[in-house]
Amino acid sequence: MPGCTDCASDRIDGKGSDPVFRRVLWIALIANFAMFVVEIVASRLGDSMSLQADALDFFGDAANYAISLFVVGMALTIRARAALFKGATMALFGTWIIGSAVYRAIVGSAPEPMTMGTIALLALLVNVVVAILLYRFRNGDSNRQSIWLCSRNDAIGNIAVMLAAAGVFASGSRWPDLLVAIIIAALNISAAFHVVQLARSELHKSRSKCEANPPAGAETGLR
Repeated sequence: MPGCTDCASDRIDGKGSDPVFRRVLWIALIANFAMFVVEIVASRLGDSMSLQADALDFFGDAANYAISLFVVGMALTIRARAALFKGATMALFGTWIIGSAVYRAIVGSAPEPMTMGTIALLALLVNVVVAILLYRFRNGDSNRQSIWLCSRNDAIGNIAVMLAAAGVFASGSRWPDLLVAIIIAALNISAAFHVVQLARSELHKSRSKCEANPPAGAETGLR
């Protein structure tokens, strides 16, 4: 409702402006964008769908961290709307990867397992460091939870890519690579639904509180 972001119940709690949290977000953003560049190149060289899925995941995370840096410390409704946008992009990336994996199942070839394994190990090390830095901030509103879910899913995805590389090496088939790409996509879609549901719940609660505690002047009809 108009003026809702100004009501007393929607104001920030002071934790969002934590300079440590901001520094961690900057580190995570830079690390994720750098790994996006590395993995998108490696996915082309190694002809790996799972690496491409992980690269797009890194790009999505970097964008999410940038959005989080922009809205951190703002009112709950703004952070919730940012989380809704992030949830939508996570679902979009996941859906695109599933479609691409189906296409590659028809026309693709077996990827290069050594490239897959090496890059996945590097990505795992980066994501473990980021996850450790973000662990203390995993609880809170939908915006913070979306950040943690991105980091957690990345680490799981990297382990899965390493397993896919071993499967491709052992079988000489592209199927382990495609299966892991679909798993990574499914993780993103599942996390997206969780973030969207939580963000919608926060928006609903915020509107209810605003109706109970309207901004100054609202009761008298002042604009």
